[in-house]
Amino acid sequence: MTHRIRGFRIADREAMIAFADSLPDHDLLFLGRDLKHPRVIAAWLGAIAEGWIDSLIAEDDGVIVGTAALVQDPLGWSAHVGEIRLLVSSERRGSGVGRDLLEAMLQVAGERELAKLTAAMTPDQVGAIALFESLGFRGEALLRDQVRDRAGNPHDLAILSFDAGRAAAQHHAYGFGAN
Repeated sequence: MTHRIRGFRIADREAMIAFADSLPDHDLLFLGRDLKHPRVIAAWLGAIAEGWIDSLIAEDDGVIVGTAALVQDPLGWSAHVGEIRLLVSSERRGSGVGRDLLEAMLQVAGERELAKLTAAMTPDQVGAIALFESLGFRGEALLRDQVRDRAGNPHDLAILSFDAGRAAAQHHAYGFGAN
């Protein structure tokens, strides 16, 4: 199966609600907000319009199979930092959708000239951690009992980070991206 990556837009609202509803609740714990609530998706679209979030979707025949967002606060002390959030449907994990979305977000982060990127996930999401690490992210923190699921059970949150300046220097030193 092939997928197409493009920007998330208002016309995708209902498809995004359906995608969120298809995900296990555990997959959403790192988001901070419950993506299964339509108001959360409305706020997400508002943040895109205001320029606080860049967001992409991967779709197959009009069905969303993954999404990625780059969240930043250009008015805060950490305006040089962006947070990447990545979700892939259970059926499409391991098919390259997540890698394609993450690589596209790294490109967007470069265009935004962000110096550091972070990503959060539960430590049991070993596939996601391996993907992020394969593209240069490194473990930075483990926050114990940081999030609670719908039943009130606590879960740890792993924080990974990416030093864009260091990665750019390494690419330059090794001749990657040279014309």
